[in-house]
Amino acid sequence: MDARTWQRLTDPLRRRIASLLTRGVTTSVDAAPMMQAVQATTIDEVPLDNMEHFEGYGLTSHPHPGSEPLIMQVEGKRGHEVVITVADRRYRLKNLAAGEVALYDDLGNVVHFQRTQLLVNAVQHLEVAAPTATITATTTHIGDVTIQGNLVVSGNITADGEITDLAASGGTTLSHVRTVYDGHTHPGDSGGTTGAPNQAM
Repeated sequence: MDARTWQRLTDPLRRRIASLLTRGVTTSVDAAPMMQAVQATTIDEVPLDNMEHFEGYGLTSHPHPGSEPLIMQVEGKRGHEVVITVADRRYRLKNLAAGEVALYDDLGNVVHFQRTQLLVNAVQHLEVAAPTATITATTTHIGDVTIQGNLVVSGNITADGEITDLAASGGTTLSHVRTVYDGHTHPGDSGGTTGAPNQAM
């Protein structure tokens, strides 16, 4: 069999293999269906609608227009395209150390599994909701935090700001309690008042 005949016979197969995977640019996303649907234009400028977006179990995202899907033709059939992953170079975290993992979005919210710590960076607000929560640490360093319910900590708490109890009903700060205690007096046995405590808080 000569080369020309071999090429003619294998051309259909090579075209199907070449078309199994292609790159594209996302134009819109419908996040409402059970399987998210992506609309995109391929690098050959072919528009594709309602492609199912296969995401890993437990992870989901809503890609922006302009992100880059990797599109696969199931069984090499046109009209049965699916999106197997979507990347967005505009927002990807760069320069992670080998072995590190991160979750991120376009606003700058990050959960970063670093080599020596887990870093959670919330741009505006971080909320944890659970019937119970446990923090076990040698030292817990807190800036500003609001806790609804009871807090039990195993270890030390270092707070840069105030600690206020019963905040929803007015409450008082620990520094105010210290000030009141350090300056409080008692009625004297023979009238008048006693001096402030010998030991301050």
